[in-house]
Amino acid sequence: MDSKVLRSIAEAVIDGSVKQVATLVNEAVCAQIPAGKILNDGLISGMNQVGELFKEGEMFVPEVLVSAKALQNGVDIIRSLLVEEGVKAAGKILTVTVEGDLHDIGVKLVGMMLEGAGFEVVNIGVDVTVAKIVEKVKEIRPNILGLSAMLTTTMVNMKDVMDALKEEGLLDDLKVMIGGAPVSPLYAEKIGAVYSADASDAVTVARNILPR
Repeated sequence: MDSKVLRSIAEAVIDGSVKQVATLVNEAVCAQIPAGKILNDGLISGMNQVGELFKEGEMFVPEVLVSAKALQNGVDIIRSLLVEEGVKAAGKILTVTVEGDLHDIGVKLVGMMLEGAGFEVVNIGVDVTVAKIVEKVKEIRPNILGLSAMLTTTMVNMKDVMDALKEEGLLDDLKVMIGGAPVSPLYAEKIGAVYSADASDAVTVARNILPR
């Protein structure tokens, strides 16, 4: 029973069926399957497969967004149960588009994929100043800061963020992941950050750079 309904939840996430996910998650809760198991073996398992399909070019952004919405619907149903069970997020990630840049589709997609992988994601929007980013890092103390830029003219602000974080002594306990069309692995290395190629890769990178 457990494995069957969990497999069905994963398939419903892949299909992006919001209603079906809700029905199956409620069914799993009624069957007294632990919320952590529903999350990991059902919802996240499905989203992991979505990430693989996206990486292989078999799914596209609109489909991934629908799957992420279905997953989020399922998480909302079991959120209070996860708290009761003491299930913790894989890590806390602050995402933001740097100052001067108004693009947010990519960073939102990254956020959805990370949430689907079990991370707690806080997004503070677009065109955010260095000072505001540093202030938010101090406030919520994320494990990872994700910086996005879609323009060559704005990606240089990523270095300003890195310099400010270093000056404030915040890089000892913080990893910084950057991404966006003009960003490259070489640029990431140059400013002391870690490069993420796309939303799917962001999940892999986040898992790899956090202490196990």
